[in-house]
Amino acid sequence: MSDVCLYAAAMKRISTPRRTASLSAQLVDSLRSHIEADGWPVGTRIPSEQALIEELGVGRSTLREALGALVHLGLLEARVGDGTYVRASSELQSVMVRRASSAQRNNVLELRTVLEEYASGAAALRRSEDQLRQLRELLADADAACAGADRSAAESVDALFHRAVVRASGNDLLIEMYDHLGTALTSSLGGLPWDTAGAEEHAALHRRLVDAIEERDESGARAAAAAIVQLTRDHEAGAAHVAEGE
Repeated sequence: MSDVCLYAAAMKRISTPRRTASLSAQLVDSLRSHIEADGWPVGTRIPSEQALIEELGVGRSTLREALGALVHLGLLEARVGDGTYVRASSELQSVMVRRASSAQRNNVLELRTVLEEYASGAAALRRSEDQLRQLRELLADADAACAGADRSAAESVDALFHRAVVRASGNDLLIEMYDHLGTALTSSLGGLPWDTAGAEEHAALHRRLVDAIEERDESGARAAAAAIVQLTRDHEAGAAHVAEGE
């Protein structure tokens, strides 16, 4: 009998194992689906352990095993004395967050330029009226956050704004990629305060971008998007220079 026949005969004798997933494994899948569906948005604190036990009807050890698995996967982050927070919406996003945090910041900015410049040009050609309206609303939200000196809120709205621009591009693959990379890009670039002049120029460039998208000006939209990233680059370089002089 040939080796091929022997191999085929051996394969026929192997039966597929039948295993029922443990309760903790089922809970991991359920919680992961909940996170992926934005049931708990990235950055939010999940309900307390006791609240989850009561809601899900599982034991404490089962819950802790499931939460530990999600921490290991990078979707959750346990903060001592402060609870557990959603760190990423998927394993891929978690990997990208870690990768971006270890990359040179200039490389992160270059990647952001590539993605957002192209997406902005495509948005100018393909955006809908509803998408344009959403961008205008996000600009207003950003102005309100800046007026209230709420830096955290301003950064959150800025991230939503750039995601909305990418979504207006109509490129499903680009949208999916940016959804994974967006958190990685913004988490690695946030945290630096803007002075009044810089904040005003930042806001003006965002308005210019939306104006270009409204006018279906592809080149203007791409130029505005590139200018926004360049302003961030200059801002970071200035902050670093000041820090070195201290």
